[in-house]
Amino acid sequence: MEYTPRLREKYRAEIIPALTEQFGYKTVMKVPKLTKIVISQGVGDAVADKKLIDHALEDLSRIAGQKAIATISKKDISNFKLRKGMPVGTKVTLRGAKMYDFLDRLLAVALPRTRDFRGISASGFDGRGNFNMGVKEHIIFPEIDIDKVNRIMGMDITFVTTADSDEEGKALLDAFGFPFTKK
Repeated sequence: MEYTPRLREKYRAEIIPALTEQFGYKTVMKVPKLTKIVISQGVGDAVADKKLIDHALEDLSRIAGQKAIATISKKDISNFKLRKGMPVGTKVTLRGAKMYDFLDRLLAVALPRTRDFRGISASGFDGRGNFNMGVKEHIIFPEIDIDKVNRIMGMDITFVTTADSDEEGKALLDAFGFPFTKK
């Protein structure tokens, strides 16, 4: 028997029929779906200390369950003592089962652990149905051991969907259980 993530089953069984009814799609292929999740961290102080990138890569790989890569600078910026080709951040792209597992952990465990959490602002949509959000502390994830963290870093999480509009993208993420704040 093959493992299927809980949220993938929820998407097939509940979300597709609900969105089809709400937006009147003629075919199942028109229903928006989550294609990938990109998690990225900028590590600006890595110019001075190269070990920060190694720690960030290790932490991000542990959070995502997949090996993260270092992002490098594209040009020289003398004011920041930055040279072309120097590592300045980390990122990982999740698809498939790992994407659904990360989304499940984010919604069920990590976000409720955020201090003074009152929901996610829905202002992070880009006009094409994709959603961006920031996390101030990466220690909200249970995979990170707080005693071994030498520096608390934030991260950006991008949810890429096949939705044509922000309204459809928000409806999709609402159906997954995103805790958007009510206006």
